[in-house]
Parts: sequence; C-alpha cells; structure tokens
Amino acid sequence: MHTKLLFLVGAGGHGRVVLDAILLNGFLKDNIRVTDSSDSLRDSMLLGYPIQVPATSKDMSEQLFHLAIGNSKARESLFVQLKKLSAYPQTILHPMASISQFSKIDDGVFVAAKAVVAPNALLGQCTIVNHGAIVDHDCIVGKFSHVAPNATLAGGVTIGSHVLIGAGANVLPGITIGDHAVIGAGAVVTENVNAGETRVGVPAILKTRS
Repeated sequence: MHTKLLFLVGAGGHGRVVLDAILLNGFLKDNIRVTDSSDSLRDSMLLGYPIQVPATSKDMSEQLFHLAIGNSKARESLFVQLKKLSAYPQTILHPMASISQFSKIDDGVFVAAKAVVAPNALLGQCTIVNHGAIVDHDCIVGKFSHVAPNATLAGGVTIGSHVLIGAGANVLPGITIGDHAVIGAGAVVTENVNAGETRVGVPAILKTRS
C-alpha cells in the first residue's frame, strides 16, 4: 500500500494510459494527483481525476511523481527539477506486462500492458516501453528513450539516451543505436545507427533532410 501522494505529470493520451496502470497498482485513489502545464486542460478531468493547472512543483517536494510526457527533453528537464526538490520518481509497471525478475529497471520507468522485458535487460531512467513492445534479453535502453507500441529490440541491442524506436519497428540482434536517434515506424534496423540519425524503411536507411 502506497501512502505518499503520487503526482502524475502530464494529462494527455499517454497520461490516460499511465493513470490506468497506476490504478491497477495499489495506489490509494485519494493520494493521486494529476497535473499539467497546458492551460487548455484547466477544469478538465482525466479518468475521473481533476487536472491541476498549472502543475505546482513545490507541492511535490518529498512526494512521488511520474512523468507521463512524450517529449524526452521535457521529461528530462522536469525529472532533474523535481529531483532537486527531493521528490521521488515512481516506476509504473502495468500488471499485464511480462517483466523478468532478472531485468534491471531504473527510476521513473513506464512499462505498458502486454510489453515484455526479458532477463538481463536494462531500462534507464524515465524510459517508456509501450504496449506490446519487446525488450529482449541483454538489451540496454538508455535514459529518457521510448520504445513505441509493438516495436521489438532483439537480443543484445543497445540504444542510447533520448532514442525513439517507432511503432512496429524491429531492431536486429546486437545492434547499437546512438543517442537522440529516431527509428521510423515499421523500420527494420540491420546495422548500427549513429547518434542523431533518423532511419526509416525496410531495411532501415538514413533519412536525409530535404
């Protein structure tokens, strides 16, 4: 039973997904707070919870928080800010995810329903492993990265920080993907990807700016 307040920061579509998982994880309903910085959400509700606008960081001091924010740079900025306030990042694991007892999961991670995290996999701070995604054995997912729905990281894949693996993409065994890279939806990655590159297609090729 969790007795501290849990602040869910981010009340968009991903926030709904995370809040649904939170409610299945034994948190007291009265101890959940939903916040967002968007004024357009003022006086709105998220799955029955009023959305507090703007988010008030000082209220989160020494409480729990989870960042349901898709933008990885914004996620990192808020993470650092809230840690300085002695707030505690809370990892949220959907009970319908399959997570090996031999995996390692860092602070603030979200793993959605039907996702798989295999033995010796490592998920860095504030990563997102979305619905049906697979992080196979011995994979390393860097902090603030996102493995989108139904994407697959085969065994021994290493991805850096702030990486996006698009929906339905497949990364073959042993591949390394550098920081801030983007892998397009449905792509098949057959070779290492340098930092900052965008790869698309089957097999995935470098997307150049037009």
